[in-house]
Amino acid sequence: MMPTEHPEHYRSGFVSLVGRPNAGKSTLTNAMVGTKVAITSSKPQTTRRVIRGIVSTEDHQLILVDTPGLHRPRTLLGERLNDLVAETLSGMDAVAMCIPANEKIGPGDRFITEQLAQLNNTPVIALVTKVDTVTRGVLADQLVAVQQLGEELLTPDSDEGFVEIVPVSVKGDVQVDTVVDVLTAYLPQSPPLYPDGEITDEPDDVMVAELIREAALEDVFDELPHSLAVVVTEMEEREGQPDDEPITDIYAQIYVERDSQKGIIIGKGGAQLRSIGQRARKSIRKQLGTSVYLDLVVKVAKEWQRNPKHMNRLGF
Repeated sequence: MMPTEHPEHYRSGFVSLVGRPNAGKSTLTNAMVGTKVAITSSKPQTTRRVIRGIVSTEDHQLILVDTPGLHRPRTLLGERLNDLVAETLSGMDAVAMCIPANEKIGPGDRFITEQLAQLNNTPVIALVTKVDTVTRGVLADQLVAVQQLGEELLTPDSDEGFVEIVPVSVKGDVQVDTVVDVLTAYLPQSPPLYPDGEITDEPDDVMVAELIREAALEDVFDELPHSLAVVVTEMEEREGQPDDEPITDIYAQIYVERDSQKGIIIGKGGAQLRSIGQRARKSIRKQLGTSVYLDLVVKVAKEWQRNPKHMNRLGF
């Protein structure tokens, strides 16, 4: 239930995490929430939806909005993902830009910073992620480079740049709580916007589809990540089961763009598809808290990333 009483100083609001693909946005979102609400992968452009993770305490409710990585689009899918991010940013109380400590500032970072400069009066915080992967000297150089990036592109007339620059690493839990405190400071005073105990507003079927895609991304070839899409066609708790032994029946379709990719996903004698199913079931069981029957079918939707009809059908 939504709490009826809260301190006068209670803060609640939305902060969007942005950055180029594979900058650590989803991993950091999960760490701050304390459980998985966004799938993660070493493959770029893993996140394709706006996912809200909710961090609630006695004093604040921080709603983290994990977005797809901003990038120069090469397909209709890329254009729609960028449009989704732009639409999301317009309603944020603050924006946190994730910049990896182990990669030099590049054109992608500059492109995103230029987009953020167009936001009116929205505070932009820089989060320098993956600091566990670099030496202190490299980190110091990166922090200076990030400061210069903000001063050059965010507010060139005033040299203000990013309102805060915070180094952080999920591995080793380096300053994750500090990031929560920093982001919360930019929220308006407001009662909580979501019920107590809620950690995401992602529907179960969408989350399950994402967990299946995460399982498929683990060991696919480099050309496949962008071509993968998953749709859950049916999901319901099986009737007639004992209350203490629930089973959820899930039927899902994995879409690729070419017949050759279908063969890769299925594998010799169906071995690859079985492996995907085993990994997905483990994650889904943890998410739903029930045993899972999972039926996976692989289908081809020719060049779906460039086909508006296919994309609409796949939920983009």
